[in-house]
Amino acid sequence: MAFFLSLLLILMSSSANAAYWPPSPGYYPSSRFRSMSFYEGFRNLWGPEHQRMDNSALAIWLDRNSGSGFKSVRPFRSGYFGASIKLQRGYTAGVITAFYLSNNEAHPGYHDEVDIEFLGTTFGKPYTLQTNVYIRGSGDGRIIGREMKFHLWFDPTQGFHHYAILWSPKDIIFFVDDVPIRRYPRKSDATFPLRPMWVYGSIWDASSWATEDGKYKADYRYQPFVGSYTDFKATGCTAYSSRWCHPVSASPFPSGGLSSRQRMAMSWVHSHSLVYDYCRDQKRDHSLTPECWG
Repeated sequence: MAFFLSLLLILMSSSANAAYWPPSPGYYPSSRFRSMSFYEGFRNLWGPEHQRMDNSALAIWLDRNSGSGFKSVRPFRSGYFGASIKLQRGYTAGVITAFYLSNNEAHPGYHDEVDIEFLGTTFGKPYTLQTNVYIRGSGDGRIIGREMKFHLWFDPTQGFHHYAILWSPKDIIFFVDDVPIRRYPRKSDATFPLRPMWVYGSIWDASSWATEDGKYKADYRYQPFVGSYTDFKATGCTAYSSRWCHPVSASPFPSGGLSSRQRMAMSWVHSHSLVYDYCRDQKRDHSLTPECWG
């Protein structure tokens, strides 16, 4: 009898834990694309003294003197871009750890950007993963962000997890451990980034807004704040590829588009982990985000 009771408790515990994990997407794009070392595809951009290789992982950190950032060697016009990232535990309020696409250096004040950003937090509260899309100008006085924010179904400080962006001519899809968490479709040329972008990573002080709209600031008593990156992937059509270069897919379909299982997994994430959607924010001026209309 004791054996059967123990077995029942184990099964109940497993079922309870499974309820808090998304269903399998059935397809794992990260396994389809070759991993590269950091130096194979990236270079330091700023803060070289706040960057080091730790075994096969790149560690970048922020202290009161500086943060650090890196950039891909090549610009892309579409592709799959990913990295496995481990975040700092403890008090990280005001700190942003990011992996993103941008052409800010080529088009300052009038650039495109696709973000995965981890918003630092206070003791006992989870990180917020923020995804964002900017189109042709986020520094020209008309800041039009398209934020969707999530609380992850795991602790991102306990180990490496894979975060990725699929950018195709049809849509942008964000992934966490191969689970699609957001799809941003191309509904018009005016609301979709079309110019080549580079891949970036960085850690920096964003105390003015990062944690609860700036309520909690970076506290350098807890420095250094470290982000670790490994298993880099950057595959697709570069800005120098021929016009016949075929965009990569992150689904079982060569033409792109999520499968029914991928859509089911993304629906689970939206039901269980989504904490903010700009299209549902009634305080926003949605004349500036027409993609929210339908």
